[in-house]
Amino acid sequence: MSIQGQRSNVNEKLKAPNALLLMMEGRAPWEYAAMLAATPWLRRLPKGDGHPIVVFPGLGAADFTTIPLRNFLESQGYVAYPWQQGFNFGPRDGVVDGVLNKVRAVYEKHQRPVSLIGWSLGGIYAREAAKELAEMTRCVITLGSPFTGHPKASNAWRFYEFVSGHSTDDLEVFEQVRQPPPVPTTSIYSKTDGIVAWQCSVNEHGPLTENIGVHASHVGMGMNPVAMYAIADRLAQDPKDWKPFDASGVKSLFYRTGPVNA
Repeated sequence: MSIQGQRSNVNEKLKAPNALLLMMEGRAPWEYAAMLAATPWLRRLPKGDGHPIVVFPGLGAADFTTIPLRNFLESQGYVAYPWQQGFNFGPRDGVVDGVLNKVRAVYEKHQRPVSLIGWSLGGIYAREAAKELAEMTRCVITLGSPFTGHPKASNAWRFYEFVSGHSTDDLEVFEQVRQPPPVPTTSIYSKTDGIVAWQCSVNEHGPLTENIGVHASHVGMGMNPVAMYAIADRLAQDPKDWKPFDASGVKSLFYRTGPVNA
């Protein structure tokens, strides 16, 4: 597993979200409040089959930020695991091996494929782990993860360089990372993401890939009730009979699926 690829034909014209979108990240606490209010509704969703899930936090975040999501997954009948590597400061020494070892350990404990959910940078770990451990992976779900586009089409690239010790000019991962893993792969993105340009979170079309647009902040996406509904729906799918998310009817008010246009 490597997230340091070669220089590729990334879209250098993409820009980071503007100041207004960045300011709108302040709505994340309201998304958490909305999640609490929506809990009775969310718990009426079909229960899961008990398969294990590993949840990877975003850049600069740790496992406490994924507690609301993991608690929700547990309430749905899944077994949700944190990544247990402290704060996510990028692919520093030992981090990538730790990701792979975590997936292997959970798989060996349960003897069944593991779903991988990654928030922001955590989604890149999830995708790359699924490529290397495809036989152990049930599906991948990413939340606002910048796996395509350009590394500087983000308001966090300077922070990434500071904490990871990697230069974004050297981290032209996007030719490699852009390619989806060989398992059902869902990207949940928001056109009002104030950290990552939303175009950087769009899967290329394929038989096992999809994109689900929601109204959410980047910081609040992992506790946004609309995103959590989509996550639960995707996890309940039989990976052997995978179908894209159905956003017809009333759901079309909350979700955007199908072809994505900039």
